Amino acid sequence: MRIVFMGTPAFAVTSLDALIKSGCDIVGVITAPDKPAGRGQKISQSAVKEYAIENDLKVLQPEKLKDQAFLDELKALEADLFVVVAFRMLPDIVWTMPIRGTVNLHASLLPQYRGAAPINWVLINGEKESGVTTFFLKHDIDTGNLLFTEKITLTGEETAGELHDRLMNKGAGLLVKTVKGIESGRYSEYPQSQLVENEELKHAPKIFKENCLIDWNQPTDKVYNLIRGLSPIPTAYTLLNGKILKVYKVEKQETKPDIQPGHFVTDNKTYLSFATADGLLNLVDVQLEGKKRMGIEEFLRGVKL
Repeated sequence: MRIVFMGTPAFAVTSLDALIKSGCDIVGVITAPDKPAGRGQKISQSAVKEYAIENDLKVLQPEKLKDQAFLDELKALEADLFVVVAFRMLPDIVWTMPIRGTVNLHASLLPQYRGAAPINWVLINGEKESGVTTFFLKHDIDTGNLLFTEKITLTGEETAGELHDRLMNKGAGLLVKTVKGIESGRYSEYPQSQLVENEELKHAPKIFKENCLIDWNQPTDKVYNLIRGLSPIPTAYTLLNGKILKVYKVEKQETKPDIQPGHFVTDNKTYLSFATADGLLNLVDVQLEGKKRMGIEEFLRGVKL
């Protein structure tokens, strides 16, 4: 099969690499346009583009997916199948183009956690398992017929960054299995509507800054899950002396606090602990506004509370 791959971040690179190494014929790669990034606002390429150039793959970077010049160029690739991993929403005119359809890899166990941030929300909600799913695209986002699924058990301690890497590797293998299945005709489709009837759906919408503010009035487990579910990006935060303090890692303390939620105790040397509704959380890895990220002992050497 002639395959066009669509993706942008590092998560997608692992899948593209796995497809190439499995012998798939990648006739084109669609990724986000270059854009300024960092302090110097230097023009930055997507991780997928960098990989594609290194491997001599044809790259298209449309500003608008309905642009006629792009559609003509895409059609000229004569792809049998489109494969999408961590890309933007496709218009109907694009995903209906290939004869074998368009397959998407999603970092959750669909139909649960449809949306832009499944890895974060699975941890924020304290789930016991997660996984990856492949499905055929249809008009409504993340609702197409399911193809293959693979589950993983969660430890209850991993961060979003750690789960990202686990699912990135697991998803690459599942995507190869999916493409090979479509190529050989050995696959089945399962409408998500059959599963939705028996489950209460949880969603994974895009995360905004207001989602990241820590509410210390919540129980310890809920605050703990929020922090690890947002670490390292976009990062949970609290306010300390009027400044934003990003919190990347905490540890639970069994001691029952004798201070109000949101208040803290510290020896100004080795520990800084915030009270929750029913316990204490020891801050381990933090970053104060205007400073670098650091461990708590280094942080306390530079600030007195």
